[in-house]
Amino acid sequence: MIRFLIHYGIHFIVPIVIAWFFYRKRFKEAVLILWLGIVIDLDHLWADPIFDANRCSMGFHFLHTFGAFVIYLALFTYPKTRIYGLALLLHLIADTTDCFLMSLQL
Repeated sequence: MIRFLIHYGIHFIVPIVIAWFFYRKRFKEAVLILWLGIVIDLDHLWADPIFDANRCSMGFHFLHTFGAFVIYLALFTYPKTRIYGLALLLHLIADTTDCFLMSLQL
């Protein structure tokens, strides 16, 4: 249960906090964009099974790889695409945290 709360807290609560502190003038838009970072989970559609609660996404799905991370980091580097890169990097942070917690059996 703790793993679930932390994982989805990073996906859905942390974006609200980030938007409040860094994008307050366009808060609603920022939250929506940061939540849409979850769209990279579409790569799960190519997996068999599509969802496995005990599978670490990092390195397994193609949008959760080091190469994808480099692209997301590049997006984060430029001011005009920063929030999109942040959304994607935040997703990877959530999934990396989940993998770590999974290794601890939480």
